[in-house]
Amino acid sequence: MKRHKLGRTLKNILLWAVIIVATAWVVFPFYWAIVTSFKAPSVILSKPSLIPFLQFQPTLVNWQSEFTNRWPEISRALLNSIIISLGATLLAIVFGTLAGYGLARFRFYGWQNKDITLWFLSQRFLPPMVTVIPFFLMMQFLKLLDTRLALILANATFTMPFAVLIMRDVFKELPIEMEESAWVDGASRFQSFLRIALPLSAPAVAAAAVICFAFSWNEFIFALILTLRNAQPITVVIAGVSHTQGIQFWFVATRLLFAILPPTLLALTAQRYIVRGLTFGAVKG
Repeated sequence: MKRHKLGRTLKNILLWAVIIVATAWVVFPFYWAIVTSFKAPSVILSKPSLIPFLQFQPTLVNWQSEFTNRWPEISRALLNSIIISLGATLLAIVFGTLAGYGLARFRFYGWQNKDITLWFLSQRFLPPMVTVIPFFLMMQFLKLLDTRLALILANATFTMPFAVLIMRDVFKELPIEMEESAWVDGASRFQSFLRIALPLSAPAVAAAAVICFAFSWNEFIFALILTLRNAQPITVVIAGVSHTQGIQFWFVATRLLFAILPPTLLALTAQRYIVRGLTFGAVKG
């Protein structure tokens, strides 16, 4: 009995140690950004320091500089990121939900559903650098370079597989008998999808939307290549804080905090829908 209790205690200690280490690993970048944003440039360049008031004296000079000198650029970049991410998410969810429903409910002649699903999945494994030049040439031909629409189309292309895969699994778990009852009552296939299947899968739609939004918000390669000034999102603005003497880490920190605020608020708002959507159908009665 004592040996069993000792083993359980050691297991709990090991589990908590792993949780603490993993939490510290995840939280440290945010802590670094917050601390660095309150450091004077001379402190950052002179010595490493992580504990305010003990190792350095906090200052608001970086935040004052951002709000007074660079706020128009940052606000435009944040607005671009919000519009681009929302637009790409909307396209990915609309077409991804329809594609997921089609893969769950229909069979296609000449193609197996699993092959089509794997094709969608392959779009996420394809390195973005492979398609940057073709996208650049297409946007140049369409005169969409340095526009938000160019990034919306590019991001929607690469985030749509998440929506397709999530919604396909969700619709496969929904009993088709409910839709068949609607067909008997005179509803069309699209009406049964719109009034029965889609409302029941709303948590999964929210989860897929948050995932698509996060990936669109963090996208950098296409934003760097397809934009010049007017449509630059916050990711490119963060990467552009360089100087003749090196990277200005104090401005990197402040802009990182600006950048993580919208997706963090979105994730906190839709947290319960994310959990319900991603665990939909995981437990069967």
